[in-house]
Amino acid sequence: MTIKIGVIMDAIQNIHYKKDSTLAMLWEAKARGWTIYYFEQQDLFVRDGKAFGNTRILNVFRDPTHWFQLDKYQCIELAELDVILMRKDPPFDLEYIYTTYIVELAELTGTKVFNKPQSLRDINEKFYTTWFPKLCPPTLATRDISLLRAFLKEQKDIVCKPPHAMGGTSVFRVQESDINASVIFETLTQQGKCFMLAQRFIPEISQGDKRILLINGDPVPYALARIPAAGELRGNLAAGAKGVAQPLTEQDLALCKAVGPTLRDKGLLFVGLDVIGNYLTEINVTSPTCIRELDEQCDLNICKLLFDAIELKI
Repeated sequence: MTIKIGVIMDAIQNIHYKKDSTLAMLWEAKARGWTIYYFEQQDLFVRDGKAFGNTRILNVFRDPTHWFQLDKYQCIELAELDVILMRKDPPFDLEYIYTTYIVELAELTGTKVFNKPQSLRDINEKFYTTWFPKLCPPTLATRDISLLRAFLKEQKDIVCKPPHAMGGTSVFRVQESDINASVIFETLTQQGKCFMLAQRFIPEISQGDKRILLINGDPVPYALARIPAAGELRGNLAAGAKGVAQPLTEQDLALCKAVGPTLRDKGLLFVGLDVIGNYLTEINVTSPTCIRELDEQCDLNICKLLFDAIELKI
């Protein structure tokens, strides 16, 4: 029987062909002979308690000038699908949450959804590190500007970021002598109306912000160290960082062992941990990336490992 797999993602015509991890997943689905059903968020709807989608059959190719082909629209009940991949990029906003409600209705009928919709809602990629305080640098999550000023005075050098963005958007390094500190706090909290996170600055960022991929709680043996560009703080590929593959260290493996079982228990099949130095800084669950870079540099096939894990759960 042919497996029917749905993918919910941003517009496929706008992806970065050479780097996109979702495209690698779709190639693997095609290699296994699975039928791929393509959805964007606006294609989904609920009628009388059932989840539906206006979908198109998707074919994918290893061709940088023609990497996809879509068939004509058809409406299906999501319960017809064996698997759904939730690969919509942040921002994590109300529209994203509504989408998880829809795919959770499909999950209730027996369709396997990765990552699990409830866990996508429960686990904010920046906030959830606070569940593992022994693995993290000193961290403050607040909308209280006076607490942020006190934290800066205590730590001397901090990194501030919003909890809902991705790709290094609105990430600031703030030092005790920075005359713009109050402006940054006011901007990120929108004058105390929104939460933000502050963490002690980790100097090892110069050696890279490591992305470690977990499949069903177990790590891929190599991490991608994203080394900031000259004059940059952010270790994000979207911000110009260079990705260099590195074998996992003993400390990396210990960190994965501490975090992995909890993520597995929450139905998070594919997760990206961000590690700077020996510290966990983010737990990425919405649409982790870096598959393509690690595959190319380390002669891996990460999506084969991922889809082997999916097949065990179907």
